[in-house]
Amino acid sequence: MKVKDAMSRSVRAVKPGTKIMEVASLMCLHRFHGLPVVDDDGHLIGVISEKDVLHSLFPRLDDLVAEGMHSVDLDHQLSLYRGVLEKNVEDLMAHTPISVDADMHLLRAATIMVRHNFRRIPGVEGGLLVGMLSLGDVHKAIFHANITGGLKGG
Repeated sequence: MKVKDAMSRSVRAVKPGTKIMEVASLMCLHRFHGLPVVDDDGHLIGVISEKDVLHSLFPRLDDLVAEGMHSVDLDHQLSLYRGVLEKNVEDLMAHTPISVDADMHLLRAATIMVRHNFRRIPGVEGGLLVGMLSLGDVHKAIFHANITGGLKGG
């Protein structure tokens, strides 16, 4: 069983020049926890996650060490979010995305997901984004194959 047999081919992706305001809206309104980033030709070039968007709001470790957690003005940290919304995706995205090939064995892909603590991962063919695979997709495909007898040798 291959990744392409289980992944969703309906994928929302963004471009590097997309404003974080648009990405945050998608995340908050549609419950996306991350989005693949593609170039004009559809090649996967990055991933932008909620963690990437919120990261600049967290107190820096050197500030915590120097001043202690009690002295960090958390309300000020929250106010920094407005500035984050003005940035572009390319300013915050992970530039070395981890993906799985659409022809990869489904359990090999699931192993990569578990190893990296991902609930979903982009599926690619020749570097082009062709889908997203979630742990739910993996489970559903395995369940269906076992119930219908669609597994070879099993």
